[in-house]
Amino acid sequence: MSTFLEHQNWRYATKKFDATKKITTEDLNILKEAIRLSSSSYGLQPYKIIIVESPELRALIQPAAWGQSQIVDASHLIIFANETTVDDAVIDHYLKNISNTRNTPIEALSGYGDFMKSKISTLSQEAKNIWTAKQTYLALGNLLNAAAELKIDATPMEGFVPAQVNEILGLDKLGLNATLLATLGYRHTEDATQHYAKVRKSQEDLFITL
Repeated sequence: MSTFLEHQNWRYATKKFDATKKITTEDLNILKEAIRLSSSSYGLQPYKIIIVESPELRALIQPAAWGQSQIVDASHLIIFANETTVDDAVIDHYLKNISNTRNTPIEALSGYGDFMKSKISTLSQEAKNIWTAKQTYLALGNLLNAAAELKIDATPMEGFVPAQVNEILGLDKLGLNATLLATLGYRHTEDATQHYAKVRKSQEDLFITL
């Protein structure tokens, strides 16, 4: 655990990446698996993860991300996109996955399926979008922690225009909406912010014990 906390103190939201350094395929696969294993409500994972390696696409996305250099300089750009249509078919597909993975008769899962459908189907479209968007933050947390363990720099980014990213990548047509960006790679020696002391609330200010 002490190593984990050391890595958390090491990580920061990198402002300038070294464009010459790339993440290995092996490490990228570890990060992908960390995202895949993330927790989510019901275990449903109502989102997709888009890995943008194309320099051309990233150049198109950069203006939609407030012109931030990390978009084009980082080794990889990750886009978290929530699913905008979560209906009974999505839940049925998830139940089939549970059945296959755990070798459980699909009939035994009908009660759980009905429970999920009763809770999700009653949500308005806006509420569904808010709920599925929140799930992407859980996946982002796993990515940030895994990257720190590998000493890979990461920058979570809300500073972008989702509608523009959706249009560039055609996400609307896929029933997706960009909620978060994350850039991954290695800090540049010229990034002065890597030397800043980490500023967080004290435990006394942050925690309330009842």
